[in-house]
Amino acid sequence: MKALVVLGSVLAFFSVFAIWTERQALNTDDWVQTSDRLIENETIRAALAEYLVDQLYANVDVEKELKGILPGDLKELAGPASGGLRQVAGGGAEEVLKSSTAQTLWQDANRLAHEELIAVLEDEKEAIATNEGKVTLKLGTLVTNLADEVGIGAQLAEKLPPDAGQITILRSDELKTAQDIAVAIKGLALVLSLLTFLAFGLAIYLSGGSRWVTVLSSGVGLIAAGFAVIVARQVAGGIVVDQLVAEESVKPAAEATWTIATSLMVSIATSVIVVGVLFGLAGWLGSPTGSARSSRRFMAPILRDYAPYVYAGLAVLVGLYFLTAPTQNLRSFLTTLVIAGLAAFGIHELRRQSEEEFPDAELGDFFGGARERVTDAVKSANIGERASKLRLPEMRRPGGESAAEAPTEVAAAAASPADDEESRLRRLERLADLHQKGVLTDEEMAAEKARILGGNGS
Repeated sequence: MKALVVLGSVLAFFSVFAIWTERQALNTDDWVQTSDRLIENETIRAALAEYLVDQLYANVDVEKELKGILPGDLKELAGPASGGLRQVAGGGAEEVLKSSTAQTLWQDANRLAHEELIAVLEDEKEAIATNEGKVTLKLGTLVTNLADEVGIGAQLAEKLPPDAGQITILRSDELKTAQDIAVAIKGLALVLSLLTFLAFGLAIYLSGGSRWVTVLSSGVGLIAAGFAVIVARQVAGGIVVDQLVAEESVKPAAEATWTIATSLMVSIATSVIVVGVLFGLAGWLGSPTGSARSSRRFMAPILRDYAPYVYAGLAVLVGLYFLTAPTQNLRSFLTTLVIAGLAAFGIHELRRQSEEEFPDAELGDFFGGARERVTDAVKSANIGERASKLRLPEMRRPGGESAAEAPTEVAAAAASPADDEESRLRRLERLADLHQKGVLTDEEMAAEKARILGGNGS
């Protein structure tokens, strides 16, 4: 069982990365949402603004453009004005990127690039022929928009070369590898998710009497896997940025990009942790602890008398979860279905266990039991007070023996009110449960039962 739980935890760890890659790299809508968050980040926006200004001055003769704009003798000022204008453009580019127009252009550029990426990864011949197996993020419209804002944008779109403001995402020599990875990821996310719950489900099914321990261990494994993903993401971020970014000035923007782009990974890992907590709660409910037993006693009449409503409530919760999930696809549907199946099985097992332990339990019994415990506590306090009085020195038996030397009367006075029939039944019930769970051996069970029935139990 332990091996299956460990296997399920490892599969959960890798499934988070597979799901994240599938949604971030292969889902255009998810990527566009991420790109919106990228341009909203100040560090990334500053780096993008600097890139656009560099592209503007690298692809356009700004001094010549200014000469065409300035009248008469002022044309000689085109050179100095061009340098000053670069400073103005550098300072104003960030403000330009905050505008709704620029952000719409950025969103459109990212959507087109991602759709182009998907077309290439899915080996659509037309896309490969058109783009020569190369995927680019085209930001030329943003360069033009920036030029318009600084006053040199007239007819600029016609003068910009085709490759102005283009960032290469995928090259032709990387095409085959990228396509193979895309095919593997598409199937891997679904397979790993299902195998994770299959491993846990099989371990729980084969556990027998110690099933609650396996459920609890599975919850711990899922929680550990979720936190391991978060730690791995942090470590990988430092490695990726150091390996891919050489310029120190660009690293802050690269780090911010990694943080935003992998925020979905944290969200998926958090969901795994939440599922792990639910597994842990289910394991505790099935345990022999006093608090869990009290909870089962309270739920016994509900699960017995209102079972259809309980299962209907579970179905409603599962439906709402799926409908409000960020993505609705085959993997999401099957994963939700498996989790719902495990939850239904858990409810069935809890119902069976609670019926065996408390076949005659009623909803009011739980609160009545609480009142009984309070009453027993008050009785115990009164008995202690009476016993204390019996031990006073002046109280003596006939013949001069003191009360302290006569424990029989004290024990009888202390034990008689408490050892009534209902108290004995409760202790016998608890004793049978411990024996069933394997806590007590047959000999210990017989000895304790004789002691309780003989009136010597406490």
